[in-house]
Amino acid sequence: MSLSKILQMSLVFLLSYLTGVSLFAQSNNFSFHPIFSNQTLKSELYYKINITDSVQITSLKFYISNLELINGTKTVWEDKVKYHLVDAFDEKTLVLQIPSNSNFTKIKFQLGIDSLTNVSGAMGGDLDPTKGMYWTWQSGYINFKLEGNSNLCSTRHHEFQFHLGGYQYPFNCLQTVFIPMKSSGNITLHMDVAKFIEQLSLSQLNHIMSPSKEAVDLAEKITETFSISYE
Repeated sequence: MSLSKILQMSLVFLLSYLTGVSLFAQSNNFSFHPIFSNQTLKSELYYKINITDSVQITSLKFYISNLELINGTKTVWEDKVKYHLVDAFDEKTLVLQIPSNSNFTKIKFQLGIDSLTNVSGAMGGDLDPTKGMYWTWQSGYINFKLEGNSNLCSTRHHEFQFHLGGYQYPFNCLQTVFIPMKSSGNITLHMDVAKFIEQLSLSQLNHIMSPSKEAVDLAEKITETFSISYE
């Protein structure tokens, strides 16, 4: 083996060691699947919510942070990438990787951005303000954004906007989610927007754009929209 080849292999192993990535590690997909009832969410579609009323979802984005795999009470794996911005209409953001060789009984993650990161100001990557998920240094990041329109809304163009966030007491919107697991392999986490919409009265509440008690209440309801399926 030539000296140059040996040096190349040594460099690869060194970079692997420094970044904490195993050359031989295998991974499974942890995929997000936004749905409306039993249908894949599409921005161009209107969905019936009763006989006379319908809703269109034009934007759905949210932060997943501090993803962990847990076996019993012990954390067996932590995602080195702390923050992921999930965009329902951008397929590149819908698949994360988790190790295939870990035994775990539940998945844990936070829906939103923690207070320490919020007080650190605007950052880069998925936390870059150009992603449209940052208010100001005082209000911090938007944890969850849902926009659309419905004939139930008396607003301009029948629009509704729910920008849920806030990290300061008493309006801390950060939610911790635990998903019990029955199997490993590739995992799909469904988020059913219909379950969220049906808890709203869009004719009365259709606009939240700052930290508030209503934002905290709705953030808690989002955690009830998740379900799991396996391959």
